[in-house]
Amino acid sequence: MDFRVNEITEQVRLAARDFASREIKPNIMEWDEAQTFPVQLFKSLGKLGMMGVLVPEEYGGAGLSYFEYSAVIQEIAKVCGSIGLSVAAHNSLCTGHILTFGNEDQKRTYLPKLATGEFIGAWGLTEPGTGSDAGNMKCVAVKDGDEWVINGNKSWITHGISGDVAVVICRTGVAGTRDNSTAFIVPRDTPGFKGGKKENKLGMRASETAEMIFTDCRIKDSARMGEIGDGFKQAMKILDGGRISIAALGLGIAKGAYEAALAYSKERQQFGKAISEFQGISFKLADMVTEIMAAELLIDNACDLKNRHEKVTMESAIAKYYSSEVAVKVSTEAVQIFGGYGYTKDFPVEKFYRDSKLCTIGEGTSEIQKIVIAREVLK
Repeated sequence: MDFRVNEITEQVRLAARDFASREIKPNIMEWDEAQTFPVQLFKSLGKLGMMGVLVPEEYGGAGLSYFEYSAVIQEIAKVCGSIGLSVAAHNSLCTGHILTFGNEDQKRTYLPKLATGEFIGAWGLTEPGTGSDAGNMKCVAVKDGDEWVINGNKSWITHGISGDVAVVICRTGVAGTRDNSTAFIVPRDTPGFKGGKKENKLGMRASETAEMIFTDCRIKDSARMGEIGDGFKQAMKILDGGRISIAALGLGIAKGAYEAALAYSKERQQFGKAISEFQGISFKLADMVTEIMAAELLIDNACDLKNRHEKVTMESAIAKYYSSEVAVKVSTEAVQIFGGYGYTKDFPVEKFYRDSKLCTIGEGTSEIQKIVIAREVLK
């Protein structure tokens, strides 16, 4: 394993950093307070190749590796976790699912528009009553000739209202049985498909999270990805890569919180000296940077395996679990270092604190990651 940063990765990192500084940073609190999902911003990201980082050039993407993808998400999340989350969900889930399991016609139809930001993607697995218990989904697709009729709701969906196209995993078999779901591509303008309630969230408020509602929604069998019954298996493979992106998201949030706390601790004076000179603060900083470096190595390891097309189920779960918990811990300590100021919206750490918690929940809770890891260990 060679994790030395190459020139391409560094160029991509700097481009993402520059974009985040210019286009995201001036607007983060306005978007956060109003829960604005800045659609046009993602069109601009698409022009830079950041909406199709992993998509091959032949389909209009940047054709880069997981190292560059991780760098993009980290740099954006260091400024705003919400935008980082939407970039991750678009790239890893909807776009990633079509790239991995779509047929050639499906790839050529959707990937160029997704990779350039012309389309924003959504991905629907979770339902109001089934998160991890996907075998009992109530969103059902029934075959009718050469069409499928979808009925049911999906919840907690990133871009559930604004997404131009969605990959939806529906139950096509008996509830509670194996191999009972199938994945479909559903364009937004399909009759019977609409967005529902938009969630009012603690954090990640500029990343749209909403219901998707299907009422006698008819799609052609050509919209199906893979074989009937393969939906859940496909979803688990997509989540292997998606968890790397959430790990990078958590790491970016942790880095942003740490850097803000470090700078503040050098400036803030108490008892005639900078608070960074007090052992209580310096030890916090030492723990923060140690855990950030450990998380980065876990993510790099998962990226390396993914780039080599090796199995990454355990490694991505470990990276996601550890990095998301580090994000919460580091942002909590950052608020503590800022003291009262850290509890106000005039300083960035309160937003890192609010945004960080989602990383321990989305794309599988920390508890689910432990289950995944334990299963792999005990095989």
